Amino acid sequence: MLNSVRKLARALRVPSAQDREMAYLNEARDRIDLEYRMRQVDRGMFRKSF
Repeated sequence: MLNSVRKLARALRVPSAQDREMAYLNEARDRIDLEYRMRQVDRGMFRKSF
């Protein structure tokens, strides 16, 4: 029962900013695209600033 609840909670978890950044970087097609994406991440594309 507890394992089922844990699996459900893990499935409904919202990805963190770091998870989203890594997924974005992993989608790069080549080195130039990766460098462009790294600059976007460094500029705070996935960070929320209030």
